[in-house]
Amino acid sequence: MKKLLAFVSLLAILALAACGGGDDSTSENDNTIKVGASSVPHAEILEEAKPLLEEEGITLEIEQYEDYVLPNDDLASGEIDANYFQHIPYLEQTIADTGYELTEIGGIHIEPIGVYSKDFTSIEEVPEGTEVIMSNSVPDHGRILSLFEAEGLIKLDENVNKDSATVEDIVENPKNLKFSPDSNPELLPSLYESEENVLVVINTNFAIQAGLNPQEDALFVEGDDSPYVNVIAVKEEDKDDEALNKLVDVLHSEEIQNFIKEEYKGAVVPVNGKE
Repeated sequence: MKKLLAFVSLLAILALAACGGGDDSTSENDNTIKVGASSVPHAEILEEAKPLLEEEGITLEIEQYEDYVLPNDDLASGEIDANYFQHIPYLEQTIADTGYELTEIGGIHIEPIGVYSKDFTSIEEVPEGTEVIMSNSVPDHGRILSLFEAEGLIKLDENVNKDSATVEDIVENPKNLKFSPDSNPELLPSLYESEENVLVVINTNFAIQAGLNPQEDALFVEGDDSPYVNVIAVKEEDKDDEALNKLVDVLHSEEIQNFIKEEYKGAVVPVNGKE
């Protein structure tokens, strides 16, 4: 009887082991990718790409974020497979600051950044000493200051790289503008609404989310030839992953490019290939 019970127990263990092996095989064949994204416009663009990826046998899960730090933290830790929210200078600064082994596998769109005011309708109206409220995201500072220089409002030291310029690199400031680079990017739209007689530089994803269009509502705006392309970022070890690269291909497709043009009317500009 004891031998029979031992035999039955052995069969049960083998059966459970077989079931477990089957589950592992299913997991390995699961073609699901999880991508972190800012809610606007990145997650909206990914939603449009979902059915196209389904046709390729790929299931897309979207994790939405409202800040610029957690998407790279979660990518590095393996919580997500890729993210879509940042431009290349921001990604490079994150890698330098954290040592994360991340890279980008394709540029998808540009979001021309805009300068907004509820009180001034032209640059000429901006009085001396006006405060300029801007993001505390250091990789954006050179971009913002270059935009002000292009409008003739300041001049930067010609010996510095404009992409990495800081407020300290301003050598001419005829209107004595007061740059305040200490606001969280997601708070800029509310500061635009609440603060008087200021200029507010708002990242386009947060501007769109607040119902603003930089082409229509900004006092002045970056050109659509901006080098600040938003990219798909992945871990270095996943840069050749077939499903993740197929995501980039789909986002470069005519269907998605047309969606971006029609949906955002110039506030978001698609790019045609890998940068």
